[in-house]
Amino acid sequence: MELVIVGVVVALVSIAVTIFVVKKINKAKFDIYIEQAKAKAKVIEHEAEVVLKDAQIKAKRDYDREFKAARREYDDMLSKIEKKEKELNHHLESELRIIKEQKTEIVEKNEKITTIKEGLKRQQKTYDEKIAKAIKVLENASGLTTDEARELMLEKVKEDSRATIASIFRKKYKVAEQESKDEINNMLSHAVTRYAGEFAAERLINNLPINDEETKGKIIGKEGRNIKALEMLLGVDIIIDDTPNTITISSFNLYRRAIATKTIQALLEDGRIQPARIEEIYNKVKTEFDKNMLKEGEDVVLELGIKSMHPELTKLVGRLRYRASYGQNALAHTLEVAHLAGLLAAQMGGDAILARRAGLLHDIGKALTHDMPGSHVHLGAEICRRYDEPDTVINGIYAHHGHEEPINVESSAVCAADALSAARPGARREVLESFLKRVEEVENISTSKTGVINAFAINAGREVRVIVKAELVNDDEAVLLATEIAQDIEKKVQYPGEIKVNVIRELRAQSYAR
Repeated sequence: MELVIVGVVVALVSIAVTIFVVKKINKAKFDIYIEQAKAKAKVIEHEAEVVLKDAQIKAKRDYDREFKAARREYDDMLSKIEKKEKELNHHLESELRIIKEQKTEIVEKNEKITTIKEGLKRQQKTYDEKIAKAIKVLENASGLTTDEARELMLEKVKEDSRATIASIFRKKYKVAEQESKDEINNMLSHAVTRYAGEFAAERLINNLPINDEETKGKIIGKEGRNIKALEMLLGVDIIIDDTPNTITISSFNLYRRAIATKTIQALLEDGRIQPARIEEIYNKVKTEFDKNMLKEGEDVVLELGIKSMHPELTKLVGRLRYRASYGQNALAHTLEVAHLAGLLAAQMGGDAILARRAGLLHDIGKALTHDMPGSHVHLGAEICRRYDEPDTVINGIYAHHGHEEPINVESSAVCAADALSAARPGARREVLESFLKRVEEVENISTSKTGVINAFAINAGREVRVIVKAELVNDDEAVLLATEIAQDIEKKVQYPGEIKVNVIRELRAQSYAR
């Protein structure tokens, strides 16, 4: 037991001695590190002092150099300023001397003016006294007061002046009248020569070329059902005769004729010619025509430089392509009037764009006469008023047919341009227009009856085809309706020969399997 205790004590003593020795050794090393760090710090501090001294010396040298340069520049600038100041002082002294001299001269002139004014006052006084004496002498001699003499003299001057003015006015008026006629002729000739419009007369038929004679049989169809369906749907007369490789489409209505031509062309390209397909192609072509009319109207508006126009009016402008007046294409006539009106208005100092706008819309009512009753003048004015067109446009519509007097230069230009366009040799054909009016009247009489869907004048106006609603008109009533239409045509229309009235009643039933 005692040995164990001794061993433990010896071990503890050994550990304590070891710890003491280690501490001593570490302390000695730490002291060495401190001494080394102090030595390095002294070296770094010495180097920093050397660098600082060098920087101070360099900065002082740079400062001295910059200061000398700035001082030299300052001295030069100061010298220039002093020189300029001397020059200004010299110039100012010269100006002051001149001003003093001018002031002296002005004072002398004012003194002279004052002297002259006093002399004038004395002369005026003397003049007034002499005039008063002369007036008294005249009053005593004539027996008239001053006011009476003045009135008598003024009356005499007025009479003499009136006669002179009348003579001058008469001469000037004749000269002005002749010059105005020459100027007007000049304006018209310049405007007409600057616009070279093409003549475009509309016929009543379209000739459609075909590849072979077999195609004619396809158009006619079994027992003529295809050609009957085409004529009833399109409202035109389709003539298939011995003319080789040609089908003739006849109608007084350009719009119907154009749609019919395009529909038949599409059917020939498609190859499937039968009543259901005919109706399908017709509806497709009609939709395309409506889009093309709007596009053509937009192109015309853009060509004339008109900024904006209601889409409905633009569409009606495009529709004029399929309207004719006395054989003259309505759109061609309208464009000619618009260009001429713009040129005339520019010559007379008016608004050329407004004149072109009025010229473009002056016959817009003609696009509606096939669908609505009334003259194209009133229809055009009403539609333009509805879409807020300027007063000049509406006045131009009325004035070009004499319903109103022109209110300005632009309206007058439209009237002159319309007369020029219509009066060109060969521009219009009266016989054709009377025929067109007659067939239009026949169609209008037919469509005015109850139950009528549509009416088409065909066969050069010698036949009218009337389509009625089967739900409203039975077979017996169809016979009576044909007789009634024929009687009305006899009473209201002048025509050679006879007109055949065909009333067609068709019942269609549709349903869908779902």
